[in-house]
Amino acid sequence: MKKKKASKAVKKPAKKTKKKVIAKKPAIKAKKKIAKAKKQPAKKVSSIPSGASLEEIGIITHYFPKVDAAVVKLTKGNLSVGDKIVIKGHTSDFKEKVESIQLDHAPIQNAEQGMEIGLKVKSKVREHDVVYKILT
Repeated sequence: MKKKKASKAVKKPAKKTKKKVIAKKPAIKAKKKIAKAKKQPAKKVSSIPSGASLEEIGIITHYFPKVDAAVVKLTKGNLSVGDKIVIKGHTSDFKEKVESIQLDHAPIQNAEQGMEIGLKVKSKVREHDVVYKILT
């Protein structure tokens, strides 16, 4: 019997292709939240005292953020230092006690309908927010 010769298949060397190297983005590390001393927003109006009602007295026409003051156009009522007010708007809804009222940069105690006054506020307000007076 004749022995068969094992035929060796001639392997061609594989073509070397250049692979596109895609740079991997470094893993994004979660940023730690740094607590900054921020102004606390005024408390939301949760409830008005029982038996009290709201009277619309004016609207906000401008806000000065550096001094936390608002310009209020009194359209329907009067306002005095010591009155409790509610300011409501698209993103505003808080109540506070009137601490300071100014007319032409001079402090006043009472403001009447038709006046455009400066009012110290504790939180950011926006134009067209409505100012209500809490009547007890």
